[in-house]
Amino acid sequence: MRTVTCYCGWFLGLILLVGLLPAHSVGAATRIESDTIFRVLERDTAAEEDATVLPVYEYLQIDTGELDDYGVSFHLYGWGRADLADSEYFEDPAAGEVLYGYVEYRADANQFGLRLGRQHVFEGVANETVDGLRLNGNLGDYFSLSVYGGQPVGLNAVQGSDGDSIVGGRLAHHNGSKYEIGVSFKASENDGETAEEMMGVDLALALPEDIRLSGYSAYNQESEDWAEQSWELRVPVGHFVLKPYYQHFSYEDYFATGANAVSVFQDRAASGEELTAYGLDALWQYDQNWTIGGKVKQHDYDQADSAQTYSVLAAWQGEELTQYGAEIGRTAAGDSVGNDYTLVRLYGYNEAMGGRLGVDFVSADLLLAQYDEEIYGKDSSLFLSLGGGKRFMGDALSVKLSGDYSQDAYFDEDVRGTLTVSYNFAQ
Repeated sequence: MRTVTCYCGWFLGLILLVGLLPAHSVGAATRIESDTIFRVLERDTAAEEDATVLPVYEYLQIDTGELDDYGVSFHLYGWGRADLADSEYFEDPAAGEVLYGYVEYRADANQFGLRLGRQHVFEGVANETVDGLRLNGNLGDYFSLSVYGGQPVGLNAVQGSDGDSIVGGRLAHHNGSKYEIGVSFKASENDGETAEEMMGVDLALALPEDIRLSGYSAYNQESEDWAEQSWELRVPVGHFVLKPYYQHFSYEDYFATGANAVSVFQDRAASGEELTAYGLDALWQYDQNWTIGGKVKQHDYDQADSAQTYSVLAAWQGEELTQYGAEIGRTAAGDSVGNDYTLVRLYGYNEAMGGRLGVDFVSADLLLAQYDEEIYGKDSSLFLSLGGGKRFMGDALSVKLSGDYSQDAYFDEDVRGTLTVSYNFAQ
């Protein structure tokens, strides 16, 4: 927490410094997005049964500088939480985290880019939050390179950040929109010991008839075996779009990537289980409003029983974000109670209320699961959410009130309320 606090203070200082500079010296753009969420619920705590819990969350994003052009810009996004009822439900009464906070420089020459600070790196085998430096740019007309290095945020939980490090990068060859193939690498250390060494190859290929193949393979250099294979075809046929796909995961190579690695899935890694999944998504675009489709997926486990999931869906898309839809699906596995069930979902969002019933937008979501066998004496679970809101200040400010009700095998009844105040500022 001390590291997060110091980092947050450092970056907030930069933001304040930028705010004090003349606007023409750092560019004209500033965007601020704030979501303040008040919740009310009841939970058993160490001190009281059915204690009232009143957490308030703040999600804040600030972007300022040359946001739409080459130059310098600053970016910050984080959250904080406090329990107004001091209910002792949370381990810490107050918590928060800087999800990212970095300074960025972009130049036209070779599309050069530099990021310094806390950032999320998502390319090739990298899906990491890093405190450090990332550089990227083109190497001529057909190649691009990105490299990064610093401290991996996810390893801070084990004996702090001393001795933690990560380096990686991706080299890509491309030919316009015809294809791009990349080779990536990352290596991380936790407390001075190797935590992970992964290599990967990814491909995006345009085939005749607008068919596209994309995918990704990751190889664990420590265990010397493949950790993941994920490949997908996109095949348009008239108003249909077919998406067959194939995935394979080796839990030992995917999760246990080093003797000192940090993973909440260590028990799965120890099992040595392997999962092969394949299936097909089929969507029919009936017209500009209606989409109808179906999904089929097979899960084959090396040790556990196989499972199948399939569903049909229909969705209607109106103006802007207005949409209604329904989906019904079936999952069949059978090796433990609760794995065989039918799932039904109905949802809707209307953004064109125009002040009717005193609101500008409403939302509704219903989820019903019917189990083949009872779980703790119940053969079904239900979740229902209803909400509505209103906009102010030329849509810059919105206020939404929603209520959730659920009952399942683990809660006889649970009622929650949420008030969300969202503010968007841009200049």
